[in-house]
Amino acid sequence: MPEPVAPDRRYLPGLDGLRAVAVVAVILFHLGFGWASGGLLGVGVFFTLSGYLITDLLVSGLASGRMRLRDFWLARARRLLPALFVVLAVTSVWVWAHDPAQLTTVRGQVLAALVYMSNWWQMFGHQSYFARFAPPSPLNHLWSLAVEEQFYVVWPWLLLIGLRFVPERARRKLLRPRLAAVTLILAVASAVEMALLYHPSFDPSRTYYGTDTRAFGLLFGASLALVWPSRVLSRRAGAHAGDILDLVGLAGLAGIGLLIWRTTEYSPFLYRGGLVLLSISTTMVILAVVHPRARLGRVLGCGPLRWLGARSYGLYLWHVPVIDLTTPSGAHGIDPVRAVLQVAASIALAALSWRLIEEPIRHGAIGRLWESYRRRRLIGRAPRLALGGTILSVAVTAASLSGAIASPMRTSSDASSATEPAALAGATSRRTGDGSPRRTTRGTSRAGSNRRRVTSPGAAFDRRLSTSCRRVVHIGDSTSEGMISSNYLPDASQRLVAQYRRVGVRRTILEITGGTSIVETLRGDVDARVVARRLVRHGYRGCWVIALGTNDTADVDVGSSISLGQRISDMMAIIGTQPVLWVNAKTLVSSGPYAESGMVKWNRALDAACPRHPNMHIYDWAAAVQDKWFIPDGIHYYSAGYAARAHLIADALAEAFPASGTRHPPCLVWTPTINLPVLGVH
Repeated sequence: MPEPVAPDRRYLPGLDGLRAVAVVAVILFHLGFGWASGGLLGVGVFFTLSGYLITDLLVSGLASGRMRLRDFWLARARRLLPALFVVLAVTSVWVWAHDPAQLTTVRGQVLAALVYMSNWWQMFGHQSYFARFAPPSPLNHLWSLAVEEQFYVVWPWLLLIGLRFVPERARRKLLRPRLAAVTLILAVASAVEMALLYHPSFDPSRTYYGTDTRAFGLLFGASLALVWPSRVLSRRAGAHAGDILDLVGLAGLAGIGLLIWRTTEYSPFLYRGGLVLLSISTTMVILAVVHPRARLGRVLGCGPLRWLGARSYGLYLWHVPVIDLTTPSGAHGIDPVRAVLQVAASIALAALSWRLIEEPIRHGAIGRLWESYRRRRLIGRAPRLALGGTILSVAVTAASLSGAIASPMRTSSDASSATEPAALAGATSRRTGDGSPRRTTRGTSRAGSNRRRVTSPGAAFDRRLSTSCRRVVHIGDSTSEGMISSNYLPDASQRLVAQYRRVGVRRTILEITGGTSIVETLRGDVDARVVARRLVRHGYRGCWVIALGTNDTADVDVGSSISLGQRISDMMAIIGTQPVLWVNAKTLVSSGPYAESGMVKWNRALDAACPRHPNMHIYDWAAAVQDKWFIPDGIHYYSAGYAARAHLIADALAEAFPASGTRHPPCLVWTPTINLPVLGVH
């Protein structure tokens, strides 16, 4: 997280302590501690703190004529870029050496980070902050640096305009109450935009990532700097001023702590005023910490907190790559020993970055090194290390990116296809996109991914287990995507189309999209009801497999008024009397919208609906799936899991609607997993 230099360190030691509090909250969040479920709010604390410090520095420098914007931006680059380059280089090399499948995703993240556009890249690339469906993405957290850097570029110009055209009556030159009021109006506009864009049934990443919707955090701090600049605060305040300020600051700290403890990334309250309260609480702390009469600044500025806060930028940069790249695949919950080692490694790397890279370059190591070479003499070791490390990092990053770019990216494809009648093809043709989802141990949200229509001709099949269904529509969400992906299943015989063909299906229509829900939609997509209506309207008659429910359960959990039972009834009303196999759901998530407790409710809703529909069966995937098949997010699967899922769903279709025409009596269909080892699934 960018860490602006305080205008006057003598008066602001407590701000380092506040940085330490913020970065510790973020680390606890990424480690998955349930009692710090709102730890991501540490980023909001950084935003408000940065808004204050940058505005305080700019107003003082610009008003006195001692600062040029060029010097300000060069100082920012010296402070922020070298450490970032090192992290990007080390992470790129690690991924290239240990997890090359991630190179495509990491390449995009590195390029976006280099130009400080990570937040917009992740939004436009459908990268949900709360949805990590594949292996860990170690550069996800750089979105916040992008927001701050964009602020550093735009805000000085706006501030210059305000200083020039907003007249003030203040006696003191550095007090700008009218400009502060204008800044507050901009902050309120940003907060209102966040509240209007947020919808509890949709992934909140657009509201969470957006520079426009997060600007209020920075602007609250900026407005405080315009009426409470650090350089004009004096010890000559009233006798009780320090006590009052300490009470205000303590109340602010309590507010920050309460929000971190009692909220989660899914809390609608956050987007409808919670983050504004966080910003106000942070300004209350800053108000006290920067005043020389208040004691809170000295408490927060104690040695350990100040040391950690001074290195908070490096700690923020390093902790996510360390946690993501050293957590074993398939790990669930918190391993205390591993967590301690990860935190220790992050602190050590941050300390080395501070000592060898950040501080030397910040204090002119590059200029001194250049001058020494011009004079043909050597200089101290630290500046040489700083420059050498930075140059090496840039070179390694470029090499890693070149390797990633040179490596062709595999795309999903199926071995065989056929053409449906023109009307039906028009009804089922849908946009193809590619999302790069990510890991979480707390639950996930929907993210866009491969939406395609695939059909397959008839072929020889195993008559020992066959179905009367000759045509099948498979409607699925991201839990079905791996079953049609050559990246997960290079062997085409393991994929869903081949498995349906194995049990006698001659034509398969796949309507599979990450994020699909029966009712709600992601922008640019359609819900499952629309898909089903189009197919029926254009003459489709055959069998249906519906592998939905995870997103519907999450939608209901975060506030949708349409119940789980109503969603099932809506789909069955559209499909009519055609044979339908529903696939029930299971996760390993313990809390949040995608918790297993919610999936149990979904499965019960399916069980309750089934007796009312003679054409409906339910495949008990929840009983068949094995924990070891789940990736770390607890929702999606490794390749073995997707291979098993495709095989077992096809078997369930044959069991529910056998070729003999004899109806399977019970609603719930169970299939044995004894034959899975022959597929390489264990």
